[in-house]
Amino acid sequence: MNEKTTIEPDRSVLPIQAPANPPCEAVNAAASTPPPRFAVKAPAGAPNVVLVLLDDMGFGACDTFGGPIPMRAANRLAENGLRYTRFHTTALCAPTRAAILTGYNHHTNNMGSIPELGTAFPGNTSVRPATVTPLARILRDNGYATAQFGKCHEVPTWEITPFGPFDHWPTSTGFDKFYGFVGCQTNQYSPQLYDGTRRLPVPNRAGYHLTEDLADKAIDWMRFQKALFADKPFFLYFAPGATHTPHQVPREYVDRFKGCFDEGWDALRIKTLARMKDMGIVPQDTKLAEKPADIADWDSHTPREKELLAREMEVYAAFAAHTDDQINRLIDCLEDMDILDNTLFLYVLGDNGASAEGQARGLYNEQTQLNGIPEDFAFFYNNMDKLGSDEAYNQYAMGWAIAADAPFTWAKQVASDFGGTRNGLVVHYPKEIQNGGGLRTQFHHCVDLAPTILEAAGIDHPHTVDGVPQRPLEGKSMAYSFREEKAPSVRNTQYFCNMSNYGIYHEGWFAGVVGKYPWSGAPRYKSYEEGVWELYDIEKDFSLSTNLAGRFPDKVTAMKAVFEDEARKYNVFPIDNRGNPLFTAKVAGRPDLSASLKSLSLRAGMESMQETCFPNLKNTSYRITADIDVQDGCMDGVILCQGGKFGGWSLYVHQGVPTFCYNFLAQKRYYVRAQNALVAGKNQIEIDFRYDGGGQGAGGLFRLSVNGIPHAEQRAEQTFSCNTSFDETANAGVDIGTPVSEEYTCANSRFQGDIYRVHVQIEP
Repeated sequence: MNEKTTIEPDRSVLPIQAPANPPCEAVNAAASTPPPRFAVKAPAGAPNVVLVLLDDMGFGACDTFGGPIPMRAANRLAENGLRYTRFHTTALCAPTRAAILTGYNHHTNNMGSIPELGTAFPGNTSVRPATVTPLARILRDNGYATAQFGKCHEVPTWEITPFGPFDHWPTSTGFDKFYGFVGCQTNQYSPQLYDGTRRLPVPNRAGYHLTEDLADKAIDWMRFQKALFADKPFFLYFAPGATHTPHQVPREYVDRFKGCFDEGWDALRIKTLARMKDMGIVPQDTKLAEKPADIADWDSHTPREKELLAREMEVYAAFAAHTDDQINRLIDCLEDMDILDNTLFLYVLGDNGASAEGQARGLYNEQTQLNGIPEDFAFFYNNMDKLGSDEAYNQYAMGWAIAADAPFTWAKQVASDFGGTRNGLVVHYPKEIQNGGGLRTQFHHCVDLAPTILEAAGIDHPHTVDGVPQRPLEGKSMAYSFREEKAPSVRNTQYFCNMSNYGIYHEGWFAGVVGKYPWSGAPRYKSYEEGVWELYDIEKDFSLSTNLAGRFPDKVTAMKAVFEDEARKYNVFPIDNRGNPLFTAKVAGRPDLSASLKSLSLRAGMESMQETCFPNLKNTSYRITADIDVQDGCMDGVILCQGGKFGGWSLYVHQGVPTFCYNFLAQKRYYVRAQNALVAGKNQIEIDFRYDGGGQGAGGLFRLSVNGIPHAEQRAEQTFSCNTSFDETANAGVDIGTPVSEEYTCANSRFQGDIYRVHVQIEP
C-alpha cells in the first residue's frame, strides 16, 4: 500500500485538504502508476453517534429519574448506561439547541433567547457567527454521515421563507439529510415538513403521527446508510417536536393513563420526590422546594375542574410515553444492525424544564393565550375528550409543569432555578461504560455534549474553518466520567440567562434572580440593578429549597461578581427586560420582512409563507383583491388563506359563491358571503377590512364585493392581536395543513379556476 494512504490528515483545519501530489512525468497513462485517491475518513474505531433531544420535559417527569411517566427506552439505555442527575440546559429551547449543536454557550451563538425574540444586541441576534462551527459540520468534514430528524429552531425568523436564505438551515450547517420542521412547534397530525429546504405536502393519511413518521425516516436512513457504507460512522440527531405543545397523541396511549393523576399535582410532587430518594436520584435529605404562590392547591379546585385538569396530564404523559416508544424503535434498529455496542447514544430528556405557559387551567387552543383571549371553561370541559386529538391544540395547566419539575420550584423560562434548567441525561456507550446502570453526579451543562462526542470520535476541535479562526470551545467533555463514578467535575462555573431570569453556578453554590414568571409576559423588574438575588448551597440543598441570601450577603456579592464576569465574557449583557414587546421586530431591532411588505401580489402556487414573510394583517385595515377566471362547474376552491383550523382567515369560493371566513381562534368563525354565485369568465373579488383601532386585537368590519358591486358585510368583535399561527402558513390557490373554514377540507381546497393575481394591501 502506498504510504500516503496511511498518513493521518490534518483535522485542525476544515475542510481537510488533500495532499499535493507531484506532477506525473510519464507521457503514457498505461506506463505510469496513478497516485492514491485521497478520501477523508473518520478516525479508526470512531463510534456512531445518536443524539436524542426531547422538548419541554421536566426533571421529575420520566420514571428513569423518579417521575410518574414510564419511558422504557430511557430505562433500557440506563440499565446498561449512566444517568446524569446534575445535567443542565439553558431553560429555553432554541438556546439549548444552539449550545448542544456547537459546544458553545448560547450567547456565543447569538441565541440568547428564541429567534422570535432576537434583538440587535450582540449575543442575541439569532445569527451564529462564523467563529462558531456546528458539530455536524465538524463530523461530516471528518468522515461522518450526518442527519437530523425533527425540530429545527435555530433559523433566524426572517430567513424562514420559501427562498431562504438557507445559510442557517440544517443542510447548510453540516447535515447531509434533514427531515423535519423549522420553528418552535408544529401540529403532530398535520405538520409543516421539509426535506432539506424543499417543502413537502402535508401528510394526509389515516393514523398519521409526526413522531412515528420521524422514527420511520430515521430508521430508513440508518439502514440505507449502513447498507452502502458499512464502515462509515454516522451522526444521527433526533429531535421530535414532542413533548412541546400541542400535546397530541393517539387515543390508545391516553387511555393507558386514565385515573393516574386524579390525586393532583401536590400529591404528585410528594410521591415523585419519594421515588427519587428511593432510587438514589437525589440525596436523602432533599426537601421539596415550595411551589410558586401563583400555583393553586389541588384541593382548591371543584370536582369538574379536577376532572379536566387530570385529563390534561393524562394526555401529556401519553405523549411522552408514545415519543419514548419511537426512541425505542431506534434502539431496536441499532441492535438489529448489530451496531448498538459501538454507538454513543445520548438521550436528553428535555431542552428545558416542563412548560408552565399553559396558565392556571391549561389551554384547549394555545393560540388563545398568545392573543390574550380567555377560554370558556364550559367549552373546555365539554370537549376534554378531544384533548390529544387533531381537534385540539392543547397545553396542560402550569401546576402540572411544576409537578413535572419536582423537586424544584420553577419551570421552563426560569434560568435562575433548576426547575428550568435541570434535565435528565442518559448515556449509553458499552465501549467505554463497562459497569452500566450507575449514576453520575458531576455538574454539567448542555455545551458539554459536543466536546464529549468529539472526544469519543477521536476528533479534535478545529482551529480554522473555511479560513476563519475558531473561538476556543467552551464546552468540556464528559467522557472522563464514563469510567470514574467519583471523578471531580471539570465544570466549576456556568452562567444561566433567559427571559429576564439569570443565575450563576460557581464551585458548589448557585445564585440567581427570578425576573419573570413563565405565565406572565411582563418582567418583575425594569432593570438589572433592581433584581433581587437568591443564594443556595447546592452541595447541601439539591432542590434549591432554602434561600441563604439573607444570611450570607457577602457571598451574594461575590457570586454576582462572578456572573457579571461571565456575562461580559459571553455577550450576555445587556439584560433585556422589555418582555412581550420584543415579539415585535421593530421594537427588538431585528430584520422583519413582514413589516416591509405593505403590499404583495401573488398567483396560485405561491405557498408556505410563514407570518414572518407575509404582510402583517394584525391590528390594521387591509384590502385583498383577487382577479380570477372560472368556468361553469369549476369555480370552487381557496384563493388566498392564512392559518388553519385553530385560527386564520380564508378567501374562497364555495358552491360557486365567493366567501370569506375569519376564524378567530376556533372560538368563532365570521362568514361574509356574496349574494349569488359567480358567472363564468373573469371576475374580481374583494374583501375590505376596516379596523376599529384603539389598541391591539380590536374588532372591525369586513366588506365583500364582486366585480365592484358590494355584496355583504360582517363585523368581527375581536381580531388577532399577536399571532395567527406558529406553524400554519399563507397560501395562494390552496389551503395546506388544516382548513381555516369548516366548509372545505385541505384535500379538496385547490382552486379550480385560474388566479391571475391576488393582491394584499395594508391600509392605514
